[in-house]
Amino acid sequence: MIAPASPAPSNPSASAASPNPTAPAAPTPTPERRPSMSDVAKLAGVSHQTVSRVLNTPEAVRESTRERVVEAMTTLGYRPNLAARALASSKSQLLGIMSAGEARFGPTHAIHGVEQAARLADYLTTHLPATNPAEAEEATQHLLGAGVGGIVVIAPTHQLADQITAHRRNTPVVLLAAGAPVSEGVSVVSVNQELGARLAVRHLAKLGHPLIHHISGPPRWFDAHTRVMGWRTECEALGVEHGLLVEGGWDAADGFAATNTILASGAPLGAIFAANDLLALGAIRALRKRGLSVPEDVSVVGFDDSEGADFYVPSLTTVRQPFALVGRLAIEVLLRMIDGEPASSSSVEPELVVRESTTPARG
Repeated sequence: MIAPASPAPSNPSASAASPNPTAPAAPTPTPERRPSMSDVAKLAGVSHQTVSRVLNTPEAVRESTRERVVEAMTTLGYRPNLAARALASSKSQLLGIMSAGEARFGPTHAIHGVEQAARLADYLTTHLPATNPAEAEEATQHLLGAGVGGIVVIAPTHQLADQITAHRRNTPVVLLAAGAPVSEGVSVVSVNQELGARLAVRHLAKLGHPLIHHISGPPRWFDAHTRVMGWRTECEALGVEHGLLVEGGWDAADGFAATNTILASGAPLGAIFAANDLLALGAIRALRKRGLSVPEDVSVVGFDDSEGADFYVPSLTTVRQPFALVGRLAIEVLLRMIDGEPASSSSVEPELVVRESTTPARG
């Protein structure tokens, strides 16, 4: 005798068998409630404590379990509550950033690199500018009062670096400043500015230029001072005559004025190494106003590889700074200091980008 067929289920979606019948169904948080750690634990089939360990000490969790928890977080759109984690671990999830308030390519991109790296490490950031000693002291006290776990200082000048180190109390600090000294509780992370300058000079020397002038930024800036050192050192090492050193600001108008100073000095025309791309742009303009061509008459090298440098006429040979890498390194060093490691000094290497503004010397 044939048994009658079972009636079809009233809910058509119930007829599809789950690939893993024993796995719990994914919770469906309401719009009013964010997914919680308990929701993640339920979906991953682990305990609340295991989810906590994945967030705080992932190295202590078996890889397969960790992957299952991370997959559950992704499915639910779970983001850890940073304030709750800070209370549980007695560690602040807030980091401070202080800068000189200069809206220039280098400092701006360094700030962005640090903020991005902090987000990836699940830290919040608060950024305060400081354009003078009084503002620097006030900004430091404000960050400390906010309970930051550490501070990254985009410190282009000696003045700003001195202010933050004098008032930091016991808070770990990382200075983004080439050539700044390491002290107790204060690490230094930088692009190797001296190497960048040497790469620029080396490139011009290989093209046969016997004389290289330098237009520098303000001498009170760490980066400007260190690039001058690199220019002078590499010229001496290669037996190339270092021409005039003209100090200025960072703007195209400064490069224009500095180049006119070189032209009016009566010094032989040589190649020009400018301490940033805007200075190089001003130099190119001044040379053209005098009827000189770049690079046929004068080769010009900049620094930074700022946005649009490849659209200069001619496109600019320059030294590229890896700001995203510097930001990641600064946050890594700061978090290690928060965990008790001593202060240190670290640097990353820049890269020479050769374009159309340089060519072999005539003759």
